Amino acid sequence: MRLTVWLIVAGAVVVTGACEKPKEPKPIVGAWLIHDSKAPFPMHMYVFNADGTMQQANPDAGDAHGSDSDGKGIWVADRSRIRGKWVEIMADRPTHRFTGRGEYSFEISVSGDRLNGNGTMNLFDANDQPTGRVPTTFTGERVRL
Repeated sequence: MRLTVWLIVAGAVVVTGACEKPKEPKPIVGAWLIHDSKAPFPMHMYVFNADGTMQQANPDAGDAHGSDSDGKGIWVADRSRIRGKWVEIMADRPTHRFTGRGEYSFEISVSGDRLNGNGTMNLFDANDQPTGRVPTTFTGERVRL
């Protein structure tokens, strides 16, 4: 009798789970070509992963003396907007020494294959002291096949 009850309960759980609607992917998930006119090099690539992590990349050409071309970060969906932050490590090219980091906090709205956003780059030196704050706006378009 217990086996019969267990099988009925297990069957109901399986059937109920099979009928659940799959979660809709967040509209930000994917690869984006970003244009940020205040950045030392205005073109960037952003990749937003479904797990709430992201990557940012741009050529080193924005700063002939320093290297800061790669950032990693997080994001969350907050109603119709995306909020997040990525961090990049900076180094001096000739000496290869750590010179600080940039922390870029942003908000984005997505409409189909286009996005608009604003953010602030907070800069810190190698001793973790603030050295600057740069507010920006940016646009982007989704990378498609």
